[in-house]
Amino acid sequence: MTHPVKITAVLIARPGKLDELKALLAGMVAPSRGEPGNLRWDIWQDQADPNRFVLDELYVDNAAIAAHRATAHFQHYLSKINDVAERTAMVLDPVEVA
Repeated sequence: MTHPVKITAVLIARPGKLDELKALLAGMVAPSRGEPGNLRWDIWQDQADPNRFVLDELYVDNAAIAAHRATAHFQHYLSKINDVAERTAMVLDPVEVA
């Protein structure tokens, strides 16, 4: 049985790389949202620290995540992200709450 899968990533711009990080993230929005298995792809900027961003992604299942990771736009992002930001990512499953 498949279920939705959420990815949450925290990105902190490296010194002097804020504009590059913002441009890299902005280039991911439209193509990621356009993927068939994508349900949500949003960027949030921390009010207390403008160098910190949170990516909020939601996919229909793990196959959709695999498809996302195989795209040219994700591969481009992956090739650049470590140069412009520190990155921590979590892949999350839903928990049923009674």
